[in-house]
Amino acid sequence: MSTQQAIVLVGERADEAAEDAERFVRELYAEHGTALLAYAARRLDDDWHRAQDLVQEAAVRAWQHGPSLALSSEGIRPWLFRVLRNLVIDEHRARAVRPNVPHQLDDVVIPVGDDTDRVLTAHVVREALADLTEQQREVLHGMYFQGHSVNHVSRLLGIPPGTVKSRTYYAMRALKRALTTRGVLR
Repeated sequence: MSTQQAIVLVGERADEAAEDAERFVRELYAEHGTALLAYAARRLDDDWHRAQDLVQEAAVRAWQHGPSLALSSEGIRPWLFRVLRNLVIDEHRARAVRPNVPHQLDDVVIPVGDDTDRVLTAHVVREALADLTEQQREVLHGMYFQGHSVNHVSRLLGIPPGTVKSRTYYAMRALKRALTTRGVLR
């Protein structure tokens, strides 16, 4: 036999083995899949996705032990349930050691690079500033929005530096009250 003929023969055997495995798993699911899935889901508090994973694992193990199971006098069903029961117990033990923290996509906050928060905050602050007196708004505008010093604002408004400080203090208190009533601050 040539090397090429041996490769073709091995390829045909591999194809036959894959078809046999597929047929075995398909028949196993057709005959026992529904009962196994219901059993696993009940034991896993109706976590159907995890139950499907464990049933698949049981099917893989059955396929790996296929020849010895076929010769068994009691059949494959009790063996499958015993394997699935052990897998469920292992699952519970694993969760006890490392509790499952839900990672649902609904709870995930994905930051978006838009200015929505900034625009909304600016709108609320503008509304709150409207509650202040004209003098308080002038002082806050010079001190915080333009970033000037107390002395510079004092010269711009023609008032003493102490007056700028006291107006700033009372303006900030009034602004805090206005933002609290709007639910921005607590």
